[in-house]
Amino acid sequence: MPESRPLTFLCITTYEKGQEFMRECTRQGCRVLLLTAEKLRDANWPRESLDDTFYLPSEIPLDDIVRAVTHLARNQKIHRIVALDEYDMETAATLREHLRIPGMGLTTMRYFRDKLAMRMKALNSGVRVPDFVPVVNHNDIRYYMEHVAGPWVLKPRQEASAIGIKKINSPEELWPMLEQLGDKQSSFLLEKFVPGEVYHVDSVVSESEVVFANLSKYGKPPMNVAQGGGVFTSFTILRGSAEDSALREINRDLIAALGLVRGVSHAEFIKAQADGEFYFLECAARVGGAYINEMVEAATGINLWREWARIEVAGEDGIYKLPATREEYAGVILSLARQEEPDTSPYNDPEVHMRIKKHHHAGLILRSVDQRRVQSLLERYATRFAEDFMAVQPQRERPTA
Repeated sequence: MPESRPLTFLCITTYEKGQEFMRECTRQGCRVLLLTAEKLRDANWPRESLDDTFYLPSEIPLDDIVRAVTHLARNQKIHRIVALDEYDMETAATLREHLRIPGMGLTTMRYFRDKLAMRMKALNSGVRVPDFVPVVNHNDIRYYMEHVAGPWVLKPRQEASAIGIKKINSPEELWPMLEQLGDKQSSFLLEKFVPGEVYHVDSVVSESEVVFANLSKYGKPPMNVAQGGGVFTSFTILRGSAEDSALREINRDLIAALGLVRGVSHAEFIKAQADGEFYFLECAARVGGAYINEMVEAATGINLWREWARIEVAGEDGIYKLPATREEYAGVILSLARQEEPDTSPYNDPEVHMRIKKHHHAGLILRSVDQRRVQSLLERYATRFAEDFMAVQPQRERPTA
């Protein structure tokens, strides 16, 4: 049967994000329900775009969420369920399957959530990945370390970004860690540490086709910033360059292999110092964090949250058309700040496009028609940020809201 209109979206997030997604759904004539954490009751939600909001207590079991949403569905027809954050993807996929609502199911979800699953799928599809081994069979792990030279990294399979990653220099370092993990060790993988420069590709996908991709490079690998402190930067790479062309092709192959039908993705690749080849690191079916969306919009005019909403509204029977884009360049610089409200006004070059306002953070978005100008400014600003603002806190084992 054809869907009734207006569509009702159930947006799920346990972190404060996705406001523009919800606003765009409302602009498209949809009803929007928000399911979020009780601790975010007073967060800056776009309340004018919400038809209702429901709050969850912390640590609520998934089965209880399914029962609660199923009860809600008795009186409200839900057409779309969208996880706005990576940590809510399993909840959303479980609800879709239980209520038989279109969208990503549990099997495909794991290719964008489980680092082991995504590596195995990518490798089987011909996408180059660093040598890895599941942390399951200890004989396999011993064989791996005998034949794959260290150092290695021990990675949680279902954490985001660099959270929880440990660098391992010898087998003697690994075994006590696994002993400490106990029955949780199978939730990790062991991977060869590949020194190099890290890139990310932020894409819009409609009906399994990458219709938009913005290619960027981190100033420092995110793992280095997360574990050693420092200033985070990222910037658009030169369009038409060999790196740009190679990554676009790899990203298309990756998205096809992982099976994303519609939505957005944030994929990371490393260009190895040893051989100059690109290796796949991870891919998430979400908008990238750390103000990457704002950087992409400054360079191209494309707001990833907005386009994701428009694709979800179009659905499998709709027609989505990407808006006109521009081909400029942008960069982001962000640092934890010693000051509660840091003053970035001395950073006053005309390329400063946006000043990031966040408690105990200093940040800027730059925009220019000249890629080298953006990169040069970021390098200079990073040195100044370290002196003017930078604070360091211990590496997080879990993300914060």
